[in-house]
Amino acid sequence: MNKKITFVLVLAVAALLVMGSASAGLFDFLGGGEDTVTIGYLKSDHDAALFVADAQGQFKDKGINTELVPFNNGGDLMTAMASGDVDVGYAGITPVMASISQGVPAKVISGVQIEGSAIVVTNDSGIESAQDLAGKTIGTPGDASIQHMLLLYYLDQNGLSENDLNISAMKVPSMVDAINTGNLDGMITFEPYASLAESQGHKVLVGSDEIIPEHPCCVVVASQAFLDEHPDVAKNISEIHANATEFINENIKANTTDKVVELLPDDVALDSDVEVASISQIEYISGLDDAYKQKVMDFMNVEVDLGVLKAPLDEADIFWDGS
Repeated sequence: MNKKITFVLVLAVAALLVMGSASAGLFDFLGGGEDTVTIGYLKSDHDAALFVADAQGQFKDKGINTELVPFNNGGDLMTAMASGDVDVGYAGITPVMASISQGVPAKVISGVQIEGSAIVVTNDSGIESAQDLAGKTIGTPGDASIQHMLLLYYLDQNGLSENDLNISAMKVPSMVDAINTGNLDGMITFEPYASLAESQGHKVLVGSDEIIPEHPCCVVVASQAFLDEHPDVAKNISEIHANATEFINENIKANTTDKVVELLPDDVALDSDVEVASISQIEYISGLDDAYKQKVMDFMNVEVDLGVLKAPLDEADIFWDGS
């Protein structure tokens, strides 16, 4: 064979090998880099498994290079996923289902936790019941958030609607400041900010465990493009999430939650004592068993009844089958 042709063929084969190695997220043999999996998250205790896995080096152990990117709420995260800027995300099931219903190609690959939000009000707001919310100003993380949806359901169950009060969409840390300065009468938010506000003298009107007991909250979601191109990496990420969740639950059970808090980033673990109390009361989960899927479908039906979703979704629309 002509030496020039042989050389070209060798280069072509080498290029294919490099591409295959990169798509698997491993170092290529020519000394290049890794594919980077962009993981979006919220600065919340709900995403503790992600922070634990990252701090423990679990992604690196699997040969997965990650970039963790914070978002203000799940709606913003899903917008970034729709534009291709995020591969995987830790987000509330409400913005995930809303995005899927609007044609965003994405699938849930694991549950993350159950409940974990609350309506917190100031002591001088005069709010003692749902009816007292009328005419008050209440902050939420945004219209697309699960907390906003929970507020709508709570109002509906108590004969009120969003038109009966002033709802203000804000960044969650800013809501705590707004409560402290009197610019908000209350807020519905995720942990640790509900517990943080309570530790600063405010009171919990109702927890999300009372609004909709055992409701699903955050999930691990991935873009369909990522799942199609890197199914093995997606499975590894799901396994990593399960391992980190097990670590959290074991420490909660052993009353050593401080070991979990030590692994959280500083901008989440704002107060160690508050974090220990907050994380200890959250039910962390992993996987997609039938019981969990049914909870999601029941929650979806509530969203349809409220008009948050225009039409129901099928299980196949929401969940990744792992293939």
